[in-house]
Amino acid sequence: MACLLEAPLRISVLSEVTATSRHYVDRLFDPDPQNVLQGVIDMKNAVIGNNKQKANLIVLGAVPRLLYLLQQSSSSLELRTECAVVLGSLAMGTENNIKSLVDCHIIPALLQGLLCSDLIFIEACLRCLRTVFISPVTPVQLLYTDPTVIPHLMSLLSRSQHTQEYITQIFAHCCKVAHTTLCALHITYTPEHQTVLFNHGAIQNIAPLLISPSDKVRMQALKCFSVLAYENAQVSMTLVNVLVDGEQLSQVFVRMMQRDKPIEMQLTAAKCLTYMCRAGAIRTDDNCIVLKTLPCLVRMCSKERLLEERVEGAETLAYLMEPDVELQRIASVTDHLVSMLADYFKYPSSVSAITDIKRYVDFKSGCNQLRQAAFKLYASLGSNDEDIRKKITETENMMDRIVSGLSESSIKVRLAAVRCLHSLSRSVQQLRTSFHDHAVWKPLMKLLQNAPDEVLVMASSTLCNLLLEFSPSKEPILDSGVIELLCSLTQSDSPALRVNGIWALMNMAFQADQKVKVEIVRALGTEQLFRLLSDPDTNVLMKTLGLLRNLLSTRPHIDQIMSSHGKQIMQAVTLILEGEHSIEVKEQTLCILANIADGNAAKELIMTNDDMLQKIKYYMGHSNVKLQLAATFCISNLIWNEEDGSQERQDKLKDMDFHSFVGSCFIFCLVCCHNDLTLHISLFLSGQKRLCSSIWHDLEGRRETASLTISRRITSSEFLF
Repeated sequence: MACLLEAPLRISVLSEVTATSRHYVDRLFDPDPQNVLQGVIDMKNAVIGNNKQKANLIVLGAVPRLLYLLQQSSSSLELRTECAVVLGSLAMGTENNIKSLVDCHIIPALLQGLLCSDLIFIEACLRCLRTVFISPVTPVQLLYTDPTVIPHLMSLLSRSQHTQEYITQIFAHCCKVAHTTLCALHITYTPEHQTVLFNHGAIQNIAPLLISPSDKVRMQALKCFSVLAYENAQVSMTLVNVLVDGEQLSQVFVRMMQRDKPIEMQLTAAKCLTYMCRAGAIRTDDNCIVLKTLPCLVRMCSKERLLEERVEGAETLAYLMEPDVELQRIASVTDHLVSMLADYFKYPSSVSAITDIKRYVDFKSGCNQLRQAAFKLYASLGSNDEDIRKKITETENMMDRIVSGLSESSIKVRLAAVRCLHSLSRSVQQLRTSFHDHAVWKPLMKLLQNAPDEVLVMASSTLCNLLLEFSPSKEPILDSGVIELLCSLTQSDSPALRVNGIWALMNMAFQADQKVKVEIVRALGTEQLFRLLSDPDTNVLMKTLGLLRNLLSTRPHIDQIMSSHGKQIMQAVTLILEGEHSIEVKEQTLCILANIADGNAAKELIMTNDDMLQKIKYYMGHSNVKLQLAATFCISNLIWNEEDGSQERQDKLKDMDFHSFVGSCFIFCLVCCHNDLTLHISLFLSGQKRLCSSIWHDLEGRRETASLTISRRITSSEFLF
């Protein structure tokens, strides 16, 4: 039965099937084996470079017959080999051809053929398998279905240079999976496949191929290692200890980055060392990274390089230095990289590689690839250092390019542009100057409308930083009606979007007036607010607690919110303090109690709740000092107010034996130099009364002071990194 193409293509192809094409297929059924062999050879010559002829033969049923002849033990080795060659040629056609071949079960048939002892036949099968597996439409899992396949392929590596080239190329492509998102086609590396190859001795078997006399073998072995090492600590840690002909593998990679080596080899060797570094196998300050890998990748960004080399070089360099500020600083002053990247936005130009101009008809696609790579590299460069951010924003028309990138038709460019914007938004200076001058909040708000989740996560992260109290963009963003949008994010199925939505609301509520706070509570709704307080994601819970603290930040606000939602808030606080939560979560919850305790009327919700007072007393005696201090601040706000009922509150706390706990906290505060709190506790112990303004939420407004009060305490208004 013929392997069928997709319907539209099948109709067009069938209309063009010629008598000659039918003749080729008919000869495959000739009873004379010699005629069959000659027919296959003639078919091979007819399909070379002729996609129309390939499609005709597939429609006419040539593939099942060729596979039948290939698998028959009665067929001569020459015939079986020629069948494998023709199938390989058919696979070099369109993606539809590949789909048809896979549907006809070509992969199991070719893998079975590898059991033959004849080397020429094995090489023909491997060559065809290589062509099939490098196609993005081929399911790579088909290589791993039979557990005996990988060990057998490893055993064939020693047969010839051709088997080495084809097998390593198959391995390199079968650790990757192509999948489509709303943004684009993505290639991801699968750790399961990396582990399978690793466990079957891929490193030991492939490492010697790096010194093969064949350039093709060395190149494919290098590519295989780059795929195996990507985000795989086990493989990377093993690679760093491998010796090849008495030389460490990392030094072999360094030699492959020398300028006299082919550019593809230099770039792939740099990727290997980059992946090993990111996996922790090589230190970021190692000479092979600082003096070899980084400069090599910077060279790849030069305008003299081909388009794909510039793109891959920039993206690999961005990945290498993403977590390391020192590498970012070194890169920023290497070969004028920051200004060099500006050329990525001028493609094509009179100085573009002539090869690019000849090969790329779709200049728009080339422009998008370069801009995307440049934005990614700028984002990585500016993720930590203020001077580098300043240098980036002062680069020729950079902010205009970012703003323009946010509105690009290509989603990949938009995503890269917003990543760059997010990186720059970590700067107080840039928020106050460049971001304000170019009104970046406007295209950012537009980007948040109906964007894919991947874009939405990065755009909302940037928005969090634009809503910090010192950002001039905060007021116009508030006026644009952003609260409803942020509240909708908190209902997302994505934890990252829920975190960003509640984080932005937390920053918005910091030192906000009553009108804004009321609007947040109204738009979010009490049900959703308390649903977020029970969110399984700790980050969501922490930011929700931060929002609640900021809502309860001044006495009038505290009393108003607690008068309408006090019962639910106290229930939520109780559940968290009784639950299995981290120290940080419980500390934040006690902070909320401390703010409530500073309200004029709200504090009675604590004083009339003996169970809650017992919980506070328990945490005053807790072994963790952060919880001790947070609970003590709560008691401080309860007792040091010269308002009605202050003496009664002190008397009640004494009757509940708070003295023994307060005494130990007094010693703790003396040791830690919390002077104000020490004074308040000493007065409580002596029975005196003293006017004391709010301790906890007043400190909230002074992040520097607050950070001294409790180490590593989550502030109310935070950058989202």
